[in-house]
Amino acid sequence: MKSVKLMAAPGIAALVLAAGLPSPARAQGPVPIVAPIVVDTAVPIIVSAIKPTPKPSGLVKFDGFVMHANIAQITVRATGNDLAVRTFPLSQAAAAKMQQIVDKGGYQFGDKVTVLYDPTSQTAVKIKGKPSKAL
Repeated sequence: MKSVKLMAAPGIAALVLAAGLPSPARAQGPVPIVAPIVVDTAVPIIVSAIKPTPKPSGLVKFDGFVMHANIAQITVRATGNDLAVRTFPLSQAAAAKMQQIVDKGGYQFGDKVTVLYDPTSQTAVKIKGKPSKAL
């Protein structure tokens, strides 16, 4: 009997100790629900407004300086590239307007112009630029 007491004493002590201390399973109770932090959303900041694109006219611009101009055609040297020289035949509307410009003195060598031309036919439809005074 004495041996049973000796063997049972540590077991009983372990049960009493285990009952008195919180067990890990008991410590893993339900986690208290933490309310999420609500952040107010700010109004979006507009950096720059989107500009409407102009309607595509199908015309291409060529900026440059006049080398020669008459009522049938205009020869223009590109602004950034001195080797890019283009000759454009004039459309009927551009030729009529060029006739009025030639009557007043016409474009002189070195006048800055912008030629709007049709890329398929390479015909100048409109010429923007101020002709210089005739000599």
